[in-house]
Amino acid sequence: MGVAVRAAGKGDIALVLNLWSVGGENASRPDDSAEAVEALIDRDPEALILAEVDGALAGSVIAGWDGWRYHLYRLAVHPDYRRQGVATLLLERGQQRLVGLGALRIDAMVRDDNQLGQSVWVARGYHRQAEWSRWVKESLRSSG
Repeated sequence: MGVAVRAAGKGDIALVLNLWSVGGENASRPDDSAEAVEALIDRDPEALILAEVDGALAGSVIAGWDGWRYHLYRLAVHPDYRRQGVATLLLERGQQRLVGLGALRIDAMVRDDNQLGQSVWVARGYHRQAEWSRWVKESLRSSG
């Protein structure tokens, strides 16, 4: 299987949103939007990394850096391409990007009930950090 890896462009937004709907971890997450993905690409054109197999979108990961912390998130592999090395390739490329930006530590968020996702991260050398919890505040945009 030949996998091509590249940064996403604005022409990929609809495909990425579709990938995330079928291959992503979407529980307890605000709905994704084309505007949000476009804003990510505008802000950091190299952050959203895609994997393609024979021209078909097989997976994605965001390798983000906010100027302080380094994150890998939105790792998603289309079910048709799972267990074929796509996630490993995406994580390697994302890690390379972040290390190139100066990362000494990278974090990722994985749902507690996502056993498949956890196995991917463990296989790449990540571990659960028990002493931290994630805190969120939602509904920050007013509707009127």
